[in-house]
Amino acid sequence: MKKRISVMALLIVLVMTPLVASAGPLQQDPTATPTDPGWVAFATARAAIEEEHNEDLTWVKTWTYEEAEWEDGIDGCRTLDAEAGETARQVFFGWTVTITSLYGSQYQARVSFNYKLVSVCDEVVQTTTAAVEADPDSNLPAPVTGSANTGTFALGGQVTGMYPNALSVAKSAGMTWLKMQLQMGMDGSGFVSEAHANGFKILFSVVGDHAQVMSESYQNSFAAYLGTLASAGADAIEVWNEPNIDREWPAGQISGANYVALLAKAYNAIKTANANTLVIAAAPSPTGYFGTAGCTSQGCNDDVFYQQMAAAGAGNYADCIGVHYNEGTTSPKVSTGAAQGDNYPTRYFGTMLNRALAPFGGKQACFTELGYLSGEGYPAIPSGFAWGSGTSIAEQATWLAEAAVLSASGGRVRLMIIFNVNFHTVPWTSDPMAGYAIIRADGSCPACSTLAGVMK
Repeated sequence: MKKRISVMALLIVLVMTPLVASAGPLQQDPTATPTDPGWVAFATARAAIEEEHNEDLTWVKTWTYEEAEWEDGIDGCRTLDAEAGETARQVFFGWTVTITSLYGSQYQARVSFNYKLVSVCDEVVQTTTAAVEADPDSNLPAPVTGSANTGTFALGGQVTGMYPNALSVAKSAGMTWLKMQLQMGMDGSGFVSEAHANGFKILFSVVGDHAQVMSESYQNSFAAYLGTLASAGADAIEVWNEPNIDREWPAGQISGANYVALLAKAYNAIKTANANTLVIAAAPSPTGYFGTAGCTSQGCNDDVFYQQMAAAGAGNYADCIGVHYNEGTTSPKVSTGAAQGDNYPTRYFGTMLNRALAPFGGKQACFTELGYLSGEGYPAIPSGFAWGSGTSIAEQATWLAEAAVLSASGGRVRLMIIFNVNFHTVPWTSDPMAGYAIIRADGSCPACSTLAGVMK
């Protein structure tokens, strides 16, 4: 590799807008983040442009990158050699990189998310300032009228089933809602009847086959299924789960706009079946894993995904915005001191809530998962969750109650579902869900007392 030394400056300047970055002047290879997705995309594009135009771009004046969706495909910006049998490659998501040389020449290239495909464009086209700028009225159906969002706060908990102990614990903690996660096709009518018979409202968080979710016919079937749950009396439905990561949505097609296409169909099916059913937009997975770029083929940071959802019109198809908060190691009253050591916004209750609601104006949040991990009473916490090893059961109980008070008093939270009530019976594995349970390993429930005290 050629040694690259800047003749003007060693400083790299990043100017960020959502999903768009620029750097300049006279950049050289970074030493701290050589695997940053934006940088790798730039380096890939630069190499292709150097080969295509026979120009040395060791040093450049400026460069920008943007996570993008290309309606015309990765090759839509260049002339294909039909005589040589060249055909357009069916890749529609990736990076658009624009480079300005030291002498003012501008070049643009498109790079696939896996960096294996590159297309050097014939000309430079000005890119947008966000990955998704969809017109919420252009392709989506008009929302069915009616809203179940009364503005009052309620507390609930996620359960593994309608077991007597789980129901009694939830009642003792002052909860009036229960949450269960369903797979598409499961019959939820029995859960609805049992919850209502015991004085609870019920929220279903519903997921399906992430490999098929981009199919219009599958989306129609999924929405129709949600309509049957609403007809059965479901009090709230969360439409999918964490669609910003490739565990839940197909890689290369992850964007808030793609999710809103499903949400719109689901909202109308639910409201047509039962106007009183609360529709909750799926909570993204809280993460900054995808770096300064905001999105890669594997997923998007939650703040960027929320911005994309809002731009695509999600607020028209949701009674509240789903939020997950499960990384806390401090009181929800503070915004410093996280055990992870990085002060990332998802570590704190207040900044996580602000991050979720900022793009949505006056919309309320529904915490569909809020929990504090405590390994007290269990074997050693798995290494991936080591940040939770210092949280005691007493702290868990106190912080949950404080979060309920903050949620109820702030007016921005419609529903707070504690993750979880009775996962204490789930085997202790690399995903320590039992450590989040308010029923502890010894069967006690210290959080029941603290929560009941603030829910009176």
